[in-house]
Amino acid sequence: MSHEGIRFVSAEDQSRIEAAQKPLTRTAMTPAKVRVLITEGKGLEIDWQDGHKSAWDFKWLRNACPCATCIDERSKEGRIAGQPKAAKGDLLPMYTPPARPASAQAVGRYAIQLNWQDGHSAGIYSWEYLRRHCRCGECELAATRLTGAPN
Repeated sequence: MSHEGIRFVSAEDQSRIEAAQKPLTRTAMTPAKVRVLITEGKGLEIDWQDGHKSAWDFKWLRNACPCATCIDERSKEGRIAGQPKAAKGDLLPMYTPPARPASAQAVGRYAIQLNWQDGHSAGIYSWEYLRRHCRCGECELAATRLTGAPN
């Protein structure tokens, strides 16, 4: 009998999964203002209708791409959203330009799509996904208290 495809989840991972699945209010997932700071090379900033403010740098966003291919790759490598690939120790580090989108556009009223300069554009970042992965100090602290690990 093969057990391929069966994955065991640690208690810490289970806590993180449960926290990520808690319901959010509509105002918590609805942006009041969205800024994609491409020219400045900074990242994405959102002011939410519930008064919360979130910001993500482009490096984190590229490493947290929510497309099926990127999720599968992260899962196989044991990485979480936003965590970069491990550097290969046997090769000299090569210069890679910083992650930066060439453009961004709204996807309906529920998401934003970033078209990366590396040619990748399959990821659609829903407002819920972004809010659940808020990088602000308050949310990072809450995630750490809840799961013992940062968001």
